[in-house]
Amino acid sequence: MAAATSHHAIVCTQSHQWSNRNSRFEKTTGNLNMVSVGNNSANRQKFGLVCASSLQGSSVMEPVQLPSNGNNGHTPKKSSESSLILIRHGESLWNEKNLFTGCVDVPLTPKGVEEAIEAGKRICNIPIDVIYTSSLIRAQMTAMLAMMQHRRKKVPIIVHNESEQAHMWSQIYSEETEKQSIPVITAWQLNERMYGELQGLNKQETADRFGKEQVHEWRRSYDVPPPNGESLEMCAVRAVAYFKEQVVPQLTAGKHVMIAAHGNSLRSIIMHLDKLTSQEVISLELSTGIPMLYIFKEGKFIRRGSPVGPSEASVYAYTRKLAQYRQKLDSMVM
Repeated sequence: MAAATSHHAIVCTQSHQWSNRNSRFEKTTGNLNMVSVGNNSANRQKFGLVCASSLQGSSVMEPVQLPSNGNNGHTPKKSSESSLILIRHGESLWNEKNLFTGCVDVPLTPKGVEEAIEAGKRICNIPIDVIYTSSLIRAQMTAMLAMMQHRRKKVPIIVHNESEQAHMWSQIYSEETEKQSIPVITAWQLNERMYGELQGLNKQETADRFGKEQVHEWRRSYDVPPPNGESLEMCAVRAVAYFKEQVVPQLTAGKHVMIAAHGNSLRSIIMHLDKLTSQEVISLELSTGIPMLYIFKEGKFIRRGSPVGPSEASVYAYTRKLAQYRQKLDSMVM
C-alpha cells in the first residue's frame, strides 16, 4: 500500500524516564515544535504473515533503561533492530451494543477478554521491554491480559506520575523485582478519537436520523469531524506526534515496544509507518485483538504482519534476534 503523503504534526516535547534503581519515573514538558512527517514513497503492501526458517541463537535480551530526556545531551545508541507490536483493544461493552464510544471509558466484554488473551498468545515469544497504552481502560485491560500470556513472565506495572504522592507511593525498592517488571506508560494522546456529540448514540439509529452518507462521512472521512468531535486528521496530529517523541527514541535505543490502543489512533500511526495517503488510510480496517508486528531497523519500519500463535515455530524467525530470543525461551525453565 501506499503512495506519497505529506502532513504536519505538532510535536509536544514530552519525555519519560524509568530509573532501573528505584523505579522513579520523571516527566518533562517542553515547547511545542512543528515537524514535517515527510514526503516519501513506499512499495504497495498488504497486511500479511511473513515466515522464515529458524536460526541458531544465544541469549535473551534483557530490558535496558529508558532513555532520559534530551536536556542532558545524551544521544541514545542506535540498535541494529528492535520490534514494535501494535494491538487494537478487544471488544468493549459499547462495541457489543453498537454504540459510538470514542473517549468514553468502558471496559471489555468477555469476548474482548478472550481476544486480548489470544493476542497475548500470538506474541508470547516476542521480546517486550516497555508498554504504551491509552488512558482508557479497554486498552489497558488488553495490554495486561496479553502480557499474562508472555513466556518471559514479567509483570506489567502501570507508571503513576499523576501526582508527587502517587509517584512516591508506587516506587519499587527491590532491584530484583524491578528486573522482572515491565513499565506500562499511559498517554491520552493514544486515546481513540473523540466522537463528540455522537458518543453514546447507537450507530444504526444515528444513520437513520442523519442519513447513512452523513454518518459515513463522520466515521470514515479523513478531515471531517463529527459535531464537536475530532476528525481522523486531528487524531493523527496528537497520536503521531506522541509516537515520534516518545516511542521512536525507545526503539532507537534498542528497546522492544508494545502499544495497546484504538482503531483510529493506531490507524494514524500505521499511516505514518507505511506512508499511506489520506485516501488509503480511511479504508484501513483493524480487527480487535489482532497484533501487528513491525521491525525497526536502521531508522526504518518493516511490516511483518500478525503472528499466528506460539505453536507456529517459524513465524517468530522474522529476524535473527527474534529467532534467538525464542530459542532461548524454549531452553529456559520459567
